[in-house]
Amino acid sequence: MFVNPQTSRRLHSHIHGFVFLLLISFRMISSGYKIRLCAESVVKMYQIVSATVGDIGIGAMSCYSPPKRNRVSRPSRSLITASSLGVILVLSAMVAWCYYYASLQKANRLTTERLDLNKDGFVIRNQAGVVIFKMAFRSGTLDLDSCSKEGQILTCDKSIAGNINFFIEAVKPKDTVECYRVRWDELEEHRVVEHVMSCSGSHWYGGAETWSQHWPIVVKGQQTPKPFITGDIRYNHQAFGGILERYWLSSNATAIKINNSVPFHLGWDETNRTLWFQARYDDSPYRPDPGSPQHVTLSYRVCVGLDVTSIHKYMVRRYFNKPNKVPSEVVFRQPMWSTRALEEVNQEKILKYASDIQKNGFNCSHLELYDRFTSGYGDFELDPIKFPNASAMFQKLREDGFQVTLWTHPFVNYNSVNFGVGVERGLFVRVPDSQLPALVRWWNGIAGILDFTNPEARDWYALKLRTLKNKYAVASFKFDAGETSYLPHQFSTFAPLQDPSTFTRRYTEMAIPFNDRAELRSGYQSQNISCFFRIIDRDSLWGYTLGLKSIIPTVLTISILGYQFVLPDIIGGNAYSNLTGFPDRELYIRWLELSAFMPAMQFSLPPWHYDDEVVNIAKKFIALHKSLVAPRVLELAGEVLYTGDPIIRPLWWIATDDEAAYKIDSQFLIGDDLLVAPVLEPGKQERDIYLPAGRWRSYKGEYFDKGPICLTDYPVDLDEVAYFVWSG
Repeated sequence: MFVNPQTSRRLHSHIHGFVFLLLISFRMISSGYKIRLCAESVVKMYQIVSATVGDIGIGAMSCYSPPKRNRVSRPSRSLITASSLGVILVLSAMVAWCYYYASLQKANRLTTERLDLNKDGFVIRNQAGVVIFKMAFRSGTLDLDSCSKEGQILTCDKSIAGNINFFIEAVKPKDTVECYRVRWDELEEHRVVEHVMSCSGSHWYGGAETWSQHWPIVVKGQQTPKPFITGDIRYNHQAFGGILERYWLSSNATAIKINNSVPFHLGWDETNRTLWFQARYDDSPYRPDPGSPQHVTLSYRVCVGLDVTSIHKYMVRRYFNKPNKVPSEVVFRQPMWSTRALEEVNQEKILKYASDIQKNGFNCSHLELYDRFTSGYGDFELDPIKFPNASAMFQKLREDGFQVTLWTHPFVNYNSVNFGVGVERGLFVRVPDSQLPALVRWWNGIAGILDFTNPEARDWYALKLRTLKNKYAVASFKFDAGETSYLPHQFSTFAPLQDPSTFTRRYTEMAIPFNDRAELRSGYQSQNISCFFRIIDRDSLWGYTLGLKSIIPTVLTISILGYQFVLPDIIGGNAYSNLTGFPDRELYIRWLELSAFMPAMQFSLPPWHYDDEVVNIAKKFIALHKSLVAPRVLELAGEVLYTGDPIIRPLWWIATDDEAAYKIDSQFLIGDDLLVAPVLEPGKQERDIYLPAGRWRSYKGEYFDKGPICLTDYPVDLDEVAYFVWSG
């Protein structure tokens, strides 16, 4: 049994006091016995005798005998006093013992398995007794006198603020895993529950895509808790990203999963290295169950395992959805091409773009028509001016071996021919207590947003997509947006959204009928949708803020969240911040090389935009992707259906005892046996490479078997990526 230090000190104090009182009691009782013996001696020395006439002294003074009275002698009074004191002290000792015993019992009932509860929070220890997890109660402290223990459940019904329902239950789902279910219910309305998790002493991973992505998580500044909902981090740098889950994982082999029913807000504090988990309804987009009191509950589960890899495997198998099929194999093997980089999108330009792909000797899994092909946003027909003979265009592309996908989104602009239809049929998210559509602003104008909680809206949207698919024999769709942040601040939906991110989940479900080649960029509890999930648009930059360096941390993060069929966005980025409109040549090459080791590759700006050397490097890495990477990825993709394990893995996956592996964000594993270390710095043709313990063979044929080892300034030419295969 582990007892927290505060309780231990209190118990030691009670023990010392109890022993001290016992010693005094025995001393006083002993002293009373000695006083009685002394009094008897005095009586014997001064015995009273009969006096005669003329005698003086005691004998003469004894002539007069007053009436006899029953008096207590001085020695007897002393004895009684001493005895009374002794009794009082013995009673005090007994009280002290009872208090000590009660404290001991309370210490016992506030401990379960390896968790110690106190009024301010709780800690969890490992088998060696070392604290590996700390959670503090920030919104209130427990009244420990209201706490009790039954079996492995600790319960309390009072805090300093009032009545609550609080419990921690220890469960052991398997021999190597211990879990603790924690729940705090406030019984009065308009209360907030906030717990604070310490990140000190370990590295943490998970949560969400972010504008500046790091691996492990870097806590910067201070943020009061804000709604943990899907958002577009391109337009709001402070938002959480389009793919998120309420799950975090620690290098201390601990993991925490916030329950889906919690109105969850997340904050943090750099100074104390803490994450703040808050539940509230006031000033929040979360809504309580209609007809129920607004009682707030914060509930979560903390699980502890033998190492970080094994505990993550347990959590994924227990709490995450799994895809039910692997998307189209050809997308894993051959690159896809997007028309995003074209200055104009029309029939002539698209046919030329497809022709150039083949003329330059490149293959293609499919061609994606991105944006600007309809007359208005919200229309589901190609613009007849831009595409005078759309059917002939699609026929020509099919004859040339191109499968085609189309870009789609959940918005219907107010000037679209379908806006009036949507208003009349109630297909849009509405203004509260009204039938009017709640207009929203997105990057292409002002629109109504389809209400995917409404079966009629879902059917209407699905019918429009099927009609397009059947009319032009398109292969699938690229589903853009879908983040909760595009909902208005106040809104009403057909089915009430207690958790706003459920909107994202409902939108991603629209991709299911087209999932062989479908692409999504948002996800919440969507791991079972067998589509490719694209990370948010990257800028044509080198750094961590949506640049090249952010790709590995982002892919690792969403892989830990259970999304394994990952698209790392278009090669070279989107040139949003580049004054020339095109990515730097060296940046484009290094981006291309990294993408070759991802599950799938995606071009938009073509390699021939630069020069023949870039074209040759592109062909080299497309071939390497097809021969080396794709077979491994497809094998792992089949395993994902049953395990949910990442395809792209961090180095610590195979090196759980290696502290250095927990901090590396520029290398990754494909499975357990292929280690990749791309160059991510401008002007560099060398890099430091960390190899975990084992025997590794480099792409150059070198062997390294003294591990772990750091290769300093390992040479990597502009047309190379350093990679190593584990060889035993």
